[in-house]
Amino acid sequence: MRAQMNTDSEFEPKRAAKKLLREALSGALATLMQGSGDPYCSLVNVATAHDGSPLMLLSRLAVHTKNLLADSRASVMLDERKEGDPLEGARLMLMGRLAASDNVTTRTRYLSRHPEAAQFASFTDFAIYRMTIERAHLVAGFGRIVDLEAKDIVTDVADAAALIEAEPSAFAHMNGDHADALRLYATKLLGAPDGEWRCTGCDPEGLDLRLNRIGLRLPFERRVTTPADLRNILVKLADDARAHRD
Repeated sequence: MRAQMNTDSEFEPKRAAKKLLREALSGALATLMQGSGDPYCSLVNVATAHDGSPLMLLSRLAVHTKNLLADSRASVMLDERKEGDPLEGARLMLMGRLAASDNVTTRTRYLSRHPEAAQFASFTDFAIYRMTIERAHLVAGFGRIVDLEAKDIVTDVADAAALIEAEPSAFAHMNGDHADALRLYATKLLGAPDGEWRCTGCDPEGLDLRLNRIGLRLPFERRVTTPADLRNILVKLADDARAHRD
């Protein structure tokens, strides 16, 4: 990891990059025009695999997909989408290669994050594309500009097979039976507006939440690799959130 302008001793670039990656719902995808190699940019919705690899639902009819089939190199720019000057907010540019994935878990992760895409995800020209991150560039404010490597961003899931297998039933249970806890996580622990927050996924390092076009990341204080670990830490987080009530 090479810092270019980082002068803040309290700034944790890896944590900041992972948070932005997990919270982003959309981004700008840059590909290379087939034939000419000219840069081509388009807006796409984004989710993440369990390890943090960006996921996109793309149509073979789209120009960016045709570009990827000719040259898989791509980059995607993610930003905080906060009010005010966007240049004052954090943004993360990921560089790597995109390839179609027929993995069922990958598809489930994307549709959990973007359920509105289910209506056309089954069309034959659409497929989930997964980015293999090679490097990244984080701009998180003045004096917080850092180059990162893939290992700084990607989450190790080698020991989390049990958690990954149980994830769909776990977040269905949370959304169906513990919506009140999700609201407490968002409003009391993350300072978010009140609303019908829902869980869209989890991984060893945290829980992903969404309300309308807002994505949030609730980090865990320790790694979680089993359903029992997840249950215990979610109960503790709920207790912490209730303790924050006014």
